[in-house]
Amino acid sequence: MGMNDTPSGERLHIGFFGCRNAGKSSIVNAVTGQDIALVSDVAGTTTDPVQKAMELLPIGPVLIIDTPGIDDEGGLGEMRVARTKRVLNKTDLAVLVVDSAKGLGTSDRELVKLFEDKGLPYVIAYNKADITGRTGAEGEHGIYVSAATGQSIYELKELIGKSAKLPDEHKYLAGDLVPAGEFAVLVVPIDSAAPKGRLILPQQQTIRDLLEAGCMPVVCRESELEQTLARLGRKPAIVITDSQAFGFVSKVVPKDITLTSFSILMARYKGFLEGAVRGAAAIAELKSGDRVLISEGCTHHRQCGDIGTEKLPRWLKQRTGADLQLSFTSGTGFEEDLSPYKLVIHCGGCMLNEREMTYRMKCAADAGVPMTNYGTAIAYMNGILKRSLEPFPHLRELI
Repeated sequence: MGMNDTPSGERLHIGFFGCRNAGKSSIVNAVTGQDIALVSDVAGTTTDPVQKAMELLPIGPVLIIDTPGIDDEGGLGEMRVARTKRVLNKTDLAVLVVDSAKGLGTSDRELVKLFEDKGLPYVIAYNKADITGRTGAEGEHGIYVSAATGQSIYELKELIGKSAKLPDEHKYLAGDLVPAGEFAVLVVPIDSAAPKGRLILPQQQTIRDLLEAGCMPVVCRESELEQTLARLGRKPAIVITDSQAFGFVSKVVPKDITLTSFSILMARYKGFLEGAVRGAAAIAELKSGDRVLISEGCTHHRQCGDIGTEKLPRWLKQRTGADLQLSFTSGTGFEEDLSPYKLVIHCGGCMLNEREMTYRMKCAADAGVPMTNYGTAIAYMNGILKRSLEPFPHLRELI
């Protein structure tokens, strides 16, 4: 997978913030070397967050987010400000752009406090330095730059790279579970929601992870699983299956072979697995009238047989026998107030970065609402969660 193919959830998210007409979008264009942001002398030109995946040296693959001015006024302005604050929940590093002629204003200081409260690394770019004549650094986080002349833009990028908390390059999806040189069988149903000729993202990432660890992934559909196991000539170290095929696969795979799912591995990768296991137990407590939120991180076009809107509701009904009130969200439309719900069932989060997933888990924890994920919930409802956690024996005790 090349840099340009890096999933958005694996990219460092850099958010650009600031007051209207501080030159924020001009700084974005100068830093990226591309005209990805709309520039105008009229204050408030950027009305919605704009995202662009790209390669930014010296960091590598990043997602650039240009946001509307934080000091917008009126009803629409308040909505823009709220959206800007939500962007912080998925930002790994914040760049605050300030008009150096005006200095840090009230809104700027409020943003800095937000960054610090959220534990976000940040950089302050004092723009329009060609007008003020200022140069060099300003305190621990600041630097004087000019989008108009290019003054210190290179140094700003170096400061961004130095300040960024880069993703852990040694995180594994499955490579740490399989000894080098051993087989891992991956069960991949042909999903109608996946584009023709393509595997869905967690499957692609798991294959890549196993290959980099020196393991030998063998991929098959569930209909060929029994034949695949028989023809391997030796027992695989692990079988990893799509969650939707969990029930069938668990009957085919002998008990002495470790079995788990892509979704469970993704939950571990995003730091979410223990909470997902604890949350799955709440399914047994659901009663008629209870509200359940089913949330996806991506915005793919829903098709017949969609797991979130069709299969999970059907399985919940079969497992609980209750008449539940179900709500659905996708993409960035996650609800901040989860207090009305008895349970949140989230996708594996392959399209979300770890900060965004952590934020969503915190929303649930703050509201005292259990939260699980698709794969964990499906395994629980099929009565095979304990087996699917064989690679993680310390979590089996939670069931």
